[in-house]
Amino acid sequence: MFKAINQRAVASALFTVGMTLSSAVFAVSASTTYSFVGVTSTNAANVATGVAALSMEVIDLGGSQVAFKFTNNSISSVADVYFDDGTLLGIASISDSGTGVAFTQYATPADLPGGNNLTPTFSTTAGFSADSDAPVSFNGVTSGEWLTITFNLQAAQTYASVISALSLPNYGGIGDLRVGLHVQSFADGGSESFVNVPAPVPEPETYAMLLAGLGLVGFAARRKLS
Repeated sequence: MFKAINQRAVASALFTVGMTLSSAVFAVSASTTYSFVGVTSTNAANVATGVAALSMEVIDLGGSQVAFKFTNNSISSVADVYFDDGTLLGIASISDSGTGVAFTQYATPADLPGGNNLTPTFSTTAGFSADSDAPVSFNGVTSGEWLTITFNLQAAQTYASVISALSLPNYGGIGDLRVGLHVQSFADGGSESFVNVPAPVPEPETYAMLLAGLGLVGFAARRKLS
């Protein structure tokens, strides 16, 4: 009897948690998250820190607009953002988390530092960049902060087109989209450049399916015990 009660309680908890979390995930707008890999390698420890801390969420805003949200979970500072374009028409807006983050369109330098290390070379599309305002490191993106750059899309392009371009089907060639970051103020005062990884991290839909399955397992267990 005691064992049966415990099994029923566990099944009920699994069902409740699984259905609640999966519902919450499905309520979120379509988005895909990407990590970054080092372009330069001035300091291996700094590159490793950047790879672990940098993230880009690509969000479908509808109405032919897509937002790129950047976060950085380290003491370093994302100072410049560059787009090597494939589907974008132009920057519509730049927003941020508030005090301590301030960016303006057009980065200096105009191209991603170290971008010539990539094949093909990272070539920033004119106007498709943003730079933190002076003082550069203070107004860059560091731990607990975020920056969002919203783009209008070219005619006939969609969110799905952006995700496809980010996967680099042409190995970084015409039609592909790469995003570069120049990060300053690492622990040793150095800087490094990074570019997004073509393969995204697991999408929310993947977790939703897992959680939904968890809920169904709980539901089946509840029926068996009832």
